[in-house]
Amino acid sequence: MRAGSDGEHRLQQRLGTSDRAARFYGDQVLSHVNARMRAFVARQEMFFLATADRHGECDNTFRAGPPGFLRVLDERTLAYPEYRGNGVLASLGNIEENPHVGILMIDFFRDRIGLHVNGRARVVDDAALRAAHPGLPVDEVPGRRAVVWVEVTVEEAYIHCAKHIPHLRKATRETGREGDGRAWGTDDTRRKGGDFFGAAAGTP
Repeated sequence: MRAGSDGEHRLQQRLGTSDRAARFYGDQVLSHVNARMRAFVARQEMFFLATADRHGECDNTFRAGPPGFLRVLDERTLAYPEYRGNGVLASLGNIEENPHVGILMIDFFRDRIGLHVNGRARVVDDAALRAAHPGLPVDEVPGRRAVVWVEVTVEEAYIHCAKHIPHLRKATRETGREGDGRAWGTDDTRRKGGDFFGAAAGTP
């Protein structure tokens, strides 16, 4: 099957990029995660997740956890835990209506490169996924215990080029804001950011 959407192909023709796009599709777009991609995924601590509901209304969000929280189950399957959040369940709700998801991982710290994974997702109970994959870790931090998992069947995997990706440095306990109130699993509104943008206060 030809990579890319009909909209992509029409715009490529209109803007004269069809040959360049065809080379990218042929050289870089896989229907699985290869060995280097799997190693890349295994050390990531965050990714961006795009979902849409059945009407096409989009949502983009951020997921984070310890290295490898996004698990490679096999070359065509990834899974990540959904932790306790604000209770809205926007991404999971979208997946229930529309299984298509896009995951973007960016390594800002070491390789300054990114990886896109697009596929079809389903929500899986924690016990059911552990029965199928007994090696899944159990995190001792209450806020990092999976409520459910999202299992993603890979349809496309491809590079996000290094151009314009900033080189960041991780904060350590010495350089970071130790004790700034950020804690896994807290229900303390202030420690989670409070009304930072003034929405509840009605700030214009």
